[in-house]
Amino acid sequence: MPGKPFTATLREPVMQLKNGVIIDLYGEINGSVETTLNNAYELAEAGQPAMIVLNFKDVDYINSTGIALIVGLLARARKAKRTLTVFGLSEHYMEIFNITRLADFMSVYPDEQAVIANLTTKTSEP
Repeated sequence: MPGKPFTATLREPVMQLKNGVIIDLYGEINGSVETTLNNAYELAEAGQPAMIVLNFKDVDYINSTGIALIVGLLARARKAKRTLTVFGLSEHYMEIFNITRLADFMSVYPDEQAVIANLTTKTSEP
């Protein structure tokens, strides 16, 4: 049974995310979504944000090629000195991000509120 079709939607700027943008991901992440994922990332980069946030809340499945695509986005972010942050990973994919050490190179949060709370804390520190 085929999974849900993949979409990657650039969200309107979130007021709490000063100089950051969220890409809402939906469906399955595999090799067939490379163009869609890269197009969404390019749109996000166009505004020169300091941070790009990937929302995995509605992602049902990520295969090894999908993980490789995410590694590619991380490489692009690091090259541009941009922070790549993620939230909404299932417990299973959180474990995958830890095993593959992706979580060592990007901030991983349980949900959007935690991302915003962390940013609010960082911007209010002296």
